[in-house]
Amino acid sequence: MIEFHTPELNDKPWVDKLLAQGEAWGCEYSFTNLYTWQKTYQFQIAPVEGHLGVRLWGGLGHSYLYPAGSGSIEAAIAALGRDAAERGEDFRMVCLSGEQREDLERRFPGGFDFVADRDSFDYLYDIQRLADLPGKKLHNKRNHISALERQFPGWTFEEITPACLEECLRMDEEWRRRSQGREGAEGELTLDSEDAALHTAIEHFQALGLEGGLIRVYGEVVAFTMGEPLNPWCYDVRFEKAYNELRGAYPLINREFARWVRKKHPDIQFLNREDDMGVPGLRKAKESYYPDRMVENHSAIQRKPLF
Repeated sequence: MIEFHTPELNDKPWVDKLLAQGEAWGCEYSFTNLYTWQKTYQFQIAPVEGHLGVRLWGGLGHSYLYPAGSGSIEAAIAALGRDAAERGEDFRMVCLSGEQREDLERRFPGGFDFVADRDSFDYLYDIQRLADLPGKKLHNKRNHISALERQFPGWTFEEITPACLEECLRMDEEWRRRSQGREGAEGELTLDSEDAALHTAIEHFQALGLEGGLIRVYGEVVAFTMGEPLNPWCYDVRFEKAYNELRGAYPLINREFARWVRKKHPDIQFLNREDDMGVPGLRKAKESYYPDRMVENHSAIQRKPLF
């Protein structure tokens, strides 16, 4: 069996190197995701045939991510398949993009059955649209922002630094208190998982290479967001919080951070605002920005011997 282990911060350099060779667009393919969400998905990692091998636990049971790296992808997939067999488990890969699904079918014709998971599709937006909010479709977003600017003309946006991380943590705790029961029992479980990931991200903000921005009203943090580049053209917005009752706070932090990213990373073309996890309110919010692309998410289960 492959000797998988729980991700540690000192794994980041070699994991980043292999992930960079894949240039994936899905939010799962980053060290930050593997490290901050490990309590929820029990991520384990190992080098496998020149690729990053990832084993996890999810709704379908034990599974693997599509290998990222260089060299023979067939050899890496075969190694993962043998690992599953030695553990007495079905061989299943999850979080495959549409391109990865096509690649897998081309390499192993008829070798896998595929199932799409719509709740896990990532939303991609043209960064220029989110930074400038042009056109009729985004008119309501501009109106909400204008309402906040009229009510609080002294609002400010600033980059997150280590000095204000504790304020973000306190704001998140207050946000959770105000949001209790908003999404029902299933939504609460989702928020619990996200909260654990966020706390880990804040604790290791610098070591993970995260960036972020926040909005202040009368000096108080009322919204913040954090993210990182996924590849040279796509930036992942990993966390975003704003007080729901403060009209315009969410579209404002969204717009201001898009502008900040555009300025700091001029080659970025898209913002990945991740999936909606099947939460109705979150899906409505993400669809209201009219995504330019969706990163599909499929599972693949082996149906016949690969070799």
